[in-house]
Amino acid sequence: MQQEIDQLGPWFHNLHLPNGRQTAPNHTLGDFPAFKWAELAPYIPADLSGWEVLDIGCNAGFYSIELAKRGATVLGIDVDPHYLRQAAWAAKQFDLEDKIELKQMQVYDIARLDRQFDLIWYMGVLYHLRYPLLSLDILSQKCRKQMVFQTLTMPGEKTAEAPEDFDINDRKRMLAETWPKMAFIEKRMAGDPTNWWAPNHAAIEAMMRSCGFRVVEHPGHEMYILEVDEALRKKQQWNQSEYLSATGQDWQEAVQEKVKDKNVYMEGRDGRK
Repeated sequence: MQQEIDQLGPWFHNLHLPNGRQTAPNHTLGDFPAFKWAELAPYIPADLSGWEVLDIGCNAGFYSIELAKRGATVLGIDVDPHYLRQAAWAAKQFDLEDKIELKQMQVYDIARLDRQFDLIWYMGVLYHLRYPLLSLDILSQKCRKQMVFQTLTMPGEKTAEAPEDFDINDRKRMLAETWPKMAFIEKRMAGDPTNWWAPNHAAIEAMMRSCGFRVVEHPGHEMYILEVDEALRKKQQWNQSEYLSATGQDWQEAVQEKVKDKNVYMEGRDGRK
């Protein structure tokens, strides 16, 4: 067993295997991600029987395994075949191969999946993406109930109600601490060249609302429990044709809705069309 663990290393997830062994007992972050799961577990239904779950960036499968233990059917995706090999091996150790499906996929590929999920597990991924809001738009179309979300953030937890509209020259308000914003990391952070974004708390809540999600719990630092909010979905202001184009789908028909009234918002501002 230890030889297999070593051959599959290095491990980013410290899995506590049924026989008592661990895959990364000397992890630099401690017992990771078990300490994060301890904060989140009370907010997840104890019985997930019948639930379809999507685990994005599943790594070695820690969360996929915990959710499958609760009865869920899990699709775990990752771009790294190394992690997927670890996850496949780990699922066998827990006799959960029939509950966990693993695929090498990008989050953007979810747009072309003809299925939805009751729970989407989206932790530790958004800040590594060049196109973060696109990923949230995609997932908003695939989620039936809940999403668990975690990301690298900027300091600060203050929020304020967003204005319905404001003048194009009234830009100083965007410097306020409560304004939704994301910091862009041009080069590296912690030696990682794929750390691109750090939103503040206000930006996370605002982006989620714009995608049809409502924050219902904030169980720990940088972690959020979200629910699909149908009222927010109906108000969702987004460009359907742009979304379809960005995800490699036919957008020509959808663009007609965009262009038919494209200058309406300008009417009345100076008394002319």
